[in-house]
Amino acid sequence: MKGERCFSAKCAFVRRSYAPGARGALNRSRLTEYGAQLREKQKAKTVYGILEKQFLRYYNQMIKSKKAFTMLSLIERRLDNVIYRLGIAPSRRAARQMVLHGSFRLNGKKINIPSCQVKVGDKITFKSLEASKETVKEIKNNQKRITPVSWLKFNIDNLSAEVTSAPKAEDIGEDINERLIVEYYSR
Repeated sequence: MKGERCFSAKCAFVRRSYAPGARGALNRSRLTEYGAQLREKQKAKTVYGILEKQFLRYYNQMIKSKKAFTMLSLIERRLDNVIYRLGIAPSRRAARQMVLHGSFRLNGKKINIPSCQVKVGDKITFKSLEASKETVKEIKNNQKRITPVSWLKFNIDNLSAEVTSAPKAEDIGEDINERLIVEYYSR
C-alpha cells in the first residue's frame, strides 16, 4: 500500500539532492530564486494532490480574505485532508476516494466533494453507523501511526470527529515554505 510505503526510505517523495550518475553531484547548477519558488509550489501541489487551478484559487482566496488565513491553512481545511489528518485513511489519495464515494456526512448531510472546506464546529461522521469491524480495526491501526493534530477532535468509539479550531502553522507538519509559494504567485 502506498500510504505505508511513504513512511519508509523507499518513498517516492524522498529525493536525492543530486542528479543520478557518477558525476551527478559535481555538475549541479545553482537554483535561481524563481526555480526555488516553483519547486516549493510543485512540492506542495504533490503533497496535497491539488491541481494548478485549485492551488491558484486558494491563493486568490487568501488574498481576498479579511481574516488572517494562510494559504496552507485553507488547504489543510479541505475535507479530504481532514479525513487523512484524523487517521481514517492511510493517504490523502485514499481519503479523497473515500469522500468521493460518499462515505462521510458533514453536519448530518451527505458530502462527496473532497475540496469542501470545513469550518470550526463542523461535525464529520461515517455515512453508515454500522462500520465493519475491519474498517474500525484499520482506523485504530492508522491512529497509532499518525500524530494527532490539535485542531481536530476524533471519537473512535462512534467514528465521529469535530473541528475545534482553525489549523495553525505548527499543526501543518509538512516541510513546505509557504512564503516562497506566495512570492511565486505574487510576481
